[in-house]
Amino acid sequence: MNSKKTMVISVLIVLLAIFAGGAYFYQVQKAKKMQFLANKNFSLFVRSHSPRMGDSDAKVFMVEFLDPECEACRMIYPYVKELMKIYKGKVQLVVRYAPFHGNSEFAVRILEAARKQGKYWETMEIMFKHQPEWGNHHHPNPELIWDLLPQVGVDAEQVKKDMNDPAIDNILKQDVEDLQALEVRRTPSFFVNGKPLEKFGPEYLRALIDSAIEEVE
Repeated sequence: MNSKKTMVISVLIVLLAIFAGGAYFYQVQKAKKMQFLANKNFSLFVRSHSPRMGDSDAKVFMVEFLDPECEACRMIYPYVKELMKIYKGKVQLVVRYAPFHGNSEFAVRILEAARKQGKYWETMEIMFKHQPEWGNHHHPNPELIWDLLPQVGVDAEQVKKDMNDPAIDNILKQDVEDLQALEVRRTPSFFVNGKPLEKFGPEYLRALIDSAIEEVE
């Protein structure tokens, strides 16, 4: 009986080792693929329409595929802002959309319409701040966003007109096509100069940025 148990445990250990090795190999291959795409087709990561924060001459691009209704995106946003201060002049933040949630396209359209008024980042911040209210997954009420916009100096009535601009349709379409090509399946998903953030967490993101800075300096 003990020998059978030992054999079963040994088989399980071998299977786990094979699984772990396969997962690691997959991550390595995926990272190589992303780097190849970054070198050959950087526009997959950074489009001319993409909102950016930071010095336009910075050689390191931190690309974030985000969803305004994503809780994790809201939680990491303050840290992303802090990173932009820490790496001032060295890093550009590039926002791409991954509209996975039910009201995310509605929120993206508002963001892009507010952008026409020069209030993109202010709108994003207040939307994230009050996301638990308008984006509650059990009882979402995205109409609450209209009451938030005046707080950051946005003309809500103008946003209602601008949010249906066909140009925003094109932005959403392109971003969805790119996230599919890059195999983005969750938000937030980060790429730094084409390299994917394999482990989610502030410390891993900062390490990836440091590595990219070393490569370009």
